[in-house]
Amino acid sequence: MKVVTLLAVLLVPAIGFARPPAAEPAVPMASFEVFRLVPGRQEAFIRKLAQWDEVSAAGGQPRTQMFLHQEGEGWDVLLFKPHPTAPVTPAQQAAMDAKAKALGLATGPAFWLEIRRNVASHSETTAQGPMFAADWLARLDAWRAANPGSGQGQ
Repeated sequence: MKVVTLLAVLLVPAIGFARPPAAEPAVPMASFEVFRLVPGRQEAFIRKLAQWDEVSAAGGQPRTQMFLHQEGEGWDVLLFKPHPTAPVTPAQQAAMDAKAKALGLATGPAFWLEIRRNVASHSETTAQGPMFAADWLARLDAWRAANPGSGQGQ
């Protein structure tokens, strides 16, 4: 399985929102993943994440931003992953596939077996942003003006 396909399945759930009209600037999209790790496997998880960052870099993609739990609800690691603004090219994909192979990273079904060694639980969500409330309201108002009688809500 291709690396990007694997990551897309892992990180990018379907979004139930309509896309903005082409004339409007695109609002950035990102995925957030929250992990509770198997006790004693934090370092192994973070080392694998660093290897996958090498794979991303080989294809000219950004590294994953990691946040480590300090206090509050029971989680260990939060990952912030901005979605690419342009499709991955065949050359980028080939470079990432080669890097994953060179690093001996598990892909396809074996990826899931390996990740479960480190992860006790996992949740994810996809979001638009960052943006300001006033900017979102301006987009909503423009959409309503172009679509009278639709989605009036509160």
